[in-house]
Amino acid sequence: MNKVVASADEAVRDVKDGSMIMVGGFGLCGIPADLIEALVRKGVKDLTTVSNNAGVDDFGLGKLLQTGQIKKHIGSYVGENKLFEKLVLTGKVVLELNPQGTLAERIRAGGAGIPAFFTPTGAGTVVSEGKEIREFDGRPYVMERGLKADFALIKAWKADRWGNLIFHKTARNFNPVMATAARVTIVEVEEIVEPGQLDPDGVHLASVYVKRIVLSSGQEKRIEKRTVRKRA
Repeated sequence: MNKVVASADEAVRDVKDGSMIMVGGFGLCGIPADLIEALVRKGVKDLTTVSNNAGVDDFGLGKLLQTGQIKKHIGSYVGENKLFEKLVLTGKVVLELNPQGTLAERIRAGGAGIPAFFTPTGAGTVVSEGKEIREFDGRPYVMERGLKADFALIKAWKADRWGNLIFHKTARNFNPVMATAARVTIVEVEEIVEPGQLDPDGVHLASVYVKRIVLSSGQEKRIEKRTVRKRA
């Protein structure tokens, strides 16, 4: 049951044109940078991506935007990426904007086999346009659909060869929940150990959700927007 593959290119070998792909990360924290670059090299197009944001102009999902491989993006934040803004405003990329909590719950629902749920978030705003509205206890709720994907590309800190995963602090973010909501979950990981070397109580995601693992090349961990205070 060794799920480790030799390269990121091999890990994404069956991603096809038109695939729906969930991509872990929050800003640039916990993104599967090697797997994203493998998609760039593969040249697949007309992708629908599901991610909290769309990277920056030259890093993360921004690289797939530069090459014109994304057709639609489902996310909750569009800042820090001028190219993304331009592509959306000119109609070259379709944007489905979700409140962040709603996006997280849509993914969780998809992984749990829940087709839809009701939330008060967005009721009475443009977010609710075209969606079913129901009243519960005198308050309007918006029906949101669960999200499932063909692939989830996620980033973890440690994995054993079976696919049990540990995430590092806030880099956990959207990664575990996306792994549950995809047909094929591919994990980029910083360290691979042998089965039995991970404390079972410390495992954040069980191997049952993981299809393939690839060792990270150790790319730079960027800060999305670095702000420093001037010296006195």
